[in-house]
Amino acid sequence: MPPWLPRAMVLFLVLVGLFQLADWAFRQLIDLFVMLLVAFFLSLALEPAVDRMAARGVRRGVATFLVFVAVGVAVVGFLAALGTLLVDQVAKIAGDLPHLVDNLIGWVNRTFHQELSLGELQKRLLKDSGTIEGYAQQAADNVWGVSSTLIGGLFQTFTVGLFTFYFTAEGPRVRRTVCSLLPPDKQGEVLRAWEIALVKTGGYLYSRAVLAVVSAAGHWVMFALIDLPYSAALAIWVGVMSQFVPTIGTYLAGALPVLVALTEEPVDALWVLVFTVVYQQVENYVLHPRITARTVDVHPAVAFGAVIAGAALLGAVGALIAIPAAATLQGFVGTYVRRYEVATDPRIDRGEQRRARRELRREAARRLRRMVGGDGE
Repeated sequence: MPPWLPRAMVLFLVLVGLFQLADWAFRQLIDLFVMLLVAFFLSLALEPAVDRMAARGVRRGVATFLVFVAVGVAVVGFLAALGTLLVDQVAKIAGDLPHLVDNLIGWVNRTFHQELSLGELQKRLLKDSGTIEGYAQQAADNVWGVSSTLIGGLFQTFTVGLFTFYFTAEGPRVRRTVCSLLPPDKQGEVLRAWEIALVKTGGYLYSRAVLAVVSAAGHWVMFALIDLPYSAALAIWVGVMSQFVPTIGTYLAGALPVLVALTEEPVDALWVLVFTVVYQQVENYVLHPRITARTVDVHPAVAFGAVIAGAALLGAVGALIAIPAAATLQGFVGTYVRRYEVATDPRIDRGEQRRARRELRREAARRLRRMVGGDGE
């Protein structure tokens, strides 16, 4: 046996063990890494407001605290409005439950030629009390699991908020610490990427907030016109969900007002659905391009693909931060990728030459009409 072989085998086993240890540690800490990533993007969104207050002489810690209080008040107000709507609707459904059960029994009897009654259903339920107990036990277990998940979610929210506060309040110090680990020629690149991320993330949230306000105002006017209950709360729900929940937010936003309208008047539900669809088209083709043109210039196809990729990698968290991350990457790459002017080629601009010829003919016809009209005068 060569004298170096035992040492090589020991070194190989040590490296394998270190790799396994690093893999185990990464899997255990992946939730922490995700929370740090979310806190970083949230700090990028809040830092412009803190910078403005700091420029006016307010200490960064105090400015960060004031921004957090403003955001917290907005979130609590939204949850309170939504909670009031949910409680009232549940109470109304509970009050109408006997009438709904009678209507359901009548429909089953007419449709399937049965002779069911409420008393017979009660007897069957009491007869199958063991099954009911099993369902109750399963529901209790689910409640315990939901409670554990809720406590874990609250802890994660507190952790993200704490890191966000530190990243925002200590933003200059964090950047100085990161740059101190890099050579001088690389520090400028890191700061440039950081600045692009700051601008794109803040612009994304700003544009979304503006669109949410416009959407809430438009839907509130519509809901008030048809006298829909809780029109203000439902309008806020539509504005927030449609703008801050990627991909499926629009459908979740429109579903709740439609369901509430169904409990009042089915015709109102149709009007709500039509208005939501029409407003979504106006927002996609008129409002959204104008508002986001100067903040987050990301093509809709790129944004949709980024949301899918983010959801596949990090779930709901990845879907939420996908668009600002894509905008940051696009802005950073656009700074360094050199672009060249493309010559006119029919293989690229298919149909463009024909359209240009049509425009020339229309312009010539307009000039001719103006000349003829001038001669007639």
